[in-house]
Amino acid sequence: MRVIVVGATGNVGTSVVKALESDPKITSIVGVARRLPGSRGEKTTYRAADISTDDLVEIFSGADVVIHLGWLFHPMRNPVRTWRNNVLGGIRVFDAVAEAKVPALVYASSVGAYSPGALVDENWPTDGWPGAPYGREKAYLERVLDVFERDHPGIRVVRMRPGFIFKREASTQQRRLFVGPFAPQPGRIPIVPDIDGLHLQILHTEDAAQAYHLAATRPVKGAFNIAAEPVLDMRMVADLLEARLVPVPAPLARAFMAAAYRLRLIPMTPGMLEIALTIPVMDTSRAREELGWKPRYDAQEAILAFVAGLREGAGTDTAPLRPEEGLKGRAREVTTGIGQRP
Repeated sequence: MRVIVVGATGNVGTSVVKALESDPKITSIVGVARRLPGSRGEKTTYRAADISTDDLVEIFSGADVVIHLGWLFHPMRNPVRTWRNNVLGGIRVFDAVAEAKVPALVYASSVGAYSPGALVDENWPTDGWPGAPYGREKAYLERVLDVFERDHPGIRVVRMRPGFIFKREASTQQRRLFVGPFAPQPGRIPIVPDIDGLHLQILHTEDAAQAYHLAATRPVKGAFNIAAEPVLDMRMVADLLEARLVPVPAPLARAFMAAAYRLRLIPMTPGMLEIALTIPVMDTSRAREELGWKPRYDAQEAILAFVAGLREGAGTDTAPLRPEEGLKGRAREVTTGIGQRP
């Protein structure tokens, strides 16, 4: 079995490649990324390609399944750039799957694609939150896949909708992406804001990778919600971080985040807070019953792995996951523009 992993060098992609490497049924893996990693796997070769411009049909030819994980979170301050990569590039991936006659496509959607709700299954509307590029782009690609499935009924399409995904080796990357260079070190976080309505569904990256592995190799189709238990509220997060919980009204949190974004103190747009406040809690029964997926780690263990990685400045030998570089690295984040680079 030959598997293509688009976005193979990021948080999820590195673990997906690792999971696929361990499967004796899989004989060949091709990792696609804009920048090549420093190491190779026993079955894995890498191809440098930009999904928004490069020829993908030649890379996909002869594959049994394409797993599409590629995504640019930044530059959030330039939504045209992220749209070109994430949406137009995603459409190019889907079209190349069809042209290369690949039998199966596994696509990384997100809990962020869901419309506001309470407890929802995979049939809940996926119209996203329009006030943030991430929500708009994830929702748009869900509509593109609706048309793709109609036009290509012979291709098995799986949409994975995970919660927030953490592992130790991705901690530095996620700090850079979502919090920026002024984030305090773990152990020095005195307070955690208790914002009404804020909850988190989390899973460990290795468990996410196992879900993608199962989706690629089993005869399933459709959407799957992926998250570990329990659903975390801010009190649980404060306990894990050994920090004090402080109630913060949602309007005040919105105003603080908007001001920090305008002052270029954080990379994440205020719309991402709205996504976090409005996303529903996902029912993961289908993944457990039909995909046969069962997480090894609970949500608290995933958070603790992330925190441990922050303390250690962890990373690995791929460009997205490069480790913490100390004050020099954080200074470079400031001088090159917080949230302005891919």
